[in-house]
Amino acid sequence: MTTIEAPDGEEALTELILFHDRVYEGRSAWWPSITPIELPTLTGDSPFAAGRIFRPLVAREGDDIVARGVGLVDQRYLDRWDDGVGHLVMFEALPGARDATKQLVDAACDWLREQGMTAARAGFGGGSDLPFVLDDYETLPPMLVRHNPAYYHSLLKDAGFESEQGWVDYRIEVTPELVARWTSALDSARRAGFDVVPLRDVAEADRAPLFTQVWNDAFYNHWGAAPFSEDEVALFQSFLGPLGMFDLSVLAYREDQPVGVLWVTPDASAGATLAPGRELRPEEHVNFLGIGVLEQARGRGVNLAMAAYSYLELVKTGATHLSYTLVLDDNWPSRRTAEKLGAHVCANYMVYRRNFSHR
Repeated sequence: MTTIEAPDGEEALTELILFHDRVYEGRSAWWPSITPIELPTLTGDSPFAAGRIFRPLVAREGDDIVARGVGLVDQRYLDRWDDGVGHLVMFEALPGARDATKQLVDAACDWLREQGMTAARAGFGGGSDLPFVLDDYETLPPMLVRHNPAYYHSLLKDAGFESEQGWVDYRIEVTPELVARWTSALDSARRAGFDVVPLRDVAEADRAPLFTQVWNDAFYNHWGAAPFSEDEVALFQSFLGPLGMFDLSVLAYREDQPVGVLWVTPDASAGATLAPGRELRPEEHVNFLGIGVLEQARGRGVNLAMAAYSYLELVKTGATHLSYTLVLDDNWPSRRTAEKLGAHVCANYMVYRRNFSHR
C-alpha cells in the first residue's frame, strides 16, 4: 500500500534528499546528491528559498520511499511570466513505482492548484532543476545536468504530463583546427572593441552583483527562466569559485560596460560516483557552461569570444573534450554558436507540463 507523506524537519528532509542516491546507486557513473545545497533550500535557510514556497512529498511503500518530488510555487518566476505555472522539482522514483508516482504527482498538483496554479512543469524550475535526458543514459553528463533513468518518461506521462519543451546538449572534441578557430574568434572580438575579463580579475565585491545583473538581463526573455538573486549567485560562486569557476567564467565589456556573461566550471568528474571497474571515457571529462549576451551586443561575436576564451584556458589544462551544455531546441542563435565553436549534438532532453484543465 502506498502512502504519501509531507516530510518536515532536517532528518526527514535529508532522507528525501538521499533517496536520489538510492535510485542511482545501480548506475555505472552518477552524480551524488548535494545535501549542503539542497537541505537549506528545503528548510528555507538558503537564498534559493527566497520568494519560493516548497511542498516536499514522498511516496512510501511500507517504510521505504519509492518516489519523491517537491511542489514549488516560485514567485520570482510568476512575477516575470504571469502564467500560473507551478513546478514539480527534485523528482526521482524507483523502477516499478508507477502507481506511487501517480499518487505523488496528484498530491503535488492538488497542492499547486490550491496555491492558484493552473499547470505544473517538471524539468526546469527553481533555479537548479534541469530537463530529463531522453536518449544517452550511459554517458556521464557535465556537473549539475540531470542524468535520469529511461523509465522516468513513462512514469511522468502516466502521471498526466505532456512534452512541453525540447533541449539539446552539445559536446566538442578538441582539435588543432578548433584551437586556431577559437583564437581567431577571441582576437576578432578584441579588435572590435570588446574586452573579455575572467571573474578572477573582477573586483571581489563586484563579482556577484555584476554577474547577476548581466545574467538576468541576458536571460530575461529566455523560455521558463526566473531571475537569480544576488545572494544566490554569491552562494554558488562561493562553492564553485574554488573549483575553478573564477578562472574560466568571464564578463565581456564594451567601453567599460558589461554586455556578456559566461558561467563555466571545469571538469568535476572526480566528484562522481563510479561502479567498481568503471573508468570515465575522455568525453565524460567535460565542463559545465552557460552563456548570455545582452541584446545590444548580439550578432557581433561576443558569444564566440567568451566561449573561446574559456575553451582555450581549458585546453591549456589538458582538456580533450568540452561541453557547450544545454540549449533550447528552438534557440537557433545559441545553437549556431555551438556549431561555429565546433560542437555537435550529443544528447536530447525534455521538459514536461501537466495542465490542470486537461485532467
